[in-house]
Amino acid sequence: YTGWAKRFYIGYMCQLTLTLQSIHQPSTDTPERHWETLYSRSLARNPWEKREINRDGDYLTGIKRLRRLYCNVGIGFHIQVLPDGKITGIHNENTYSLLEISPVERGVVTLFGVRSGMFLAMNSKGKLYGSGHYNDECKFKENLLANNYNAYESAAHPGMYIGLSKTGKTKKGNRVTPAMTVTHFLPRI
Repeated sequence: YTGWAKRFYIGYMCQLTLTLQSIHQPSTDTPERHWETLYSRSLARNPWEKREINRDGDYLTGIKRLRRLYCNVGIGFHIQVLPDGKITGIHNENTYSLLEISPVERGVVTLFGVRSGMFLAMNSKGKLYGSGHYNDECKFKENLLANNYNAYESAAHPGMYIGLSKTGKTKKGNRVTPAMTVTHFLPRI
């Protein structure tokens, strides 16, 4: 065998041995724990090395992304958070359209206006506003759509989505659905 073939064969045999050992041992693990073990092994350098992961802790301190949310409706708008708490769409990028997208739970993010220092939030009537402090109305479920755009659903008020009209004004969250293009946003750098 050549050098790479030996390494491949040894790695394959070690993985096969580990798999056979796990099959013949009585299992007290839950299916969730089994998948977590497979996931941690896939992150390890070698297939037989197991690396401990803290899924919740790592995710909560996840990567904060600086993006502009672009909605391709009308002439195309970037959502912006103004210092007075007003949320609008603007055609050309500006400093108020730069948002920090931070994960707070699995699939749930906050949208923070970097320049204005305010969180994008939605009240119980579906109205978007800028909040000076973090609360439950600032959480949005980030849903990846089939067209590779994202839709942002209020975590506090399910069924309400962030949306912009064809003139760049915000639409009430209870008046829009993810099937409408006014709720489709593309995170741009």
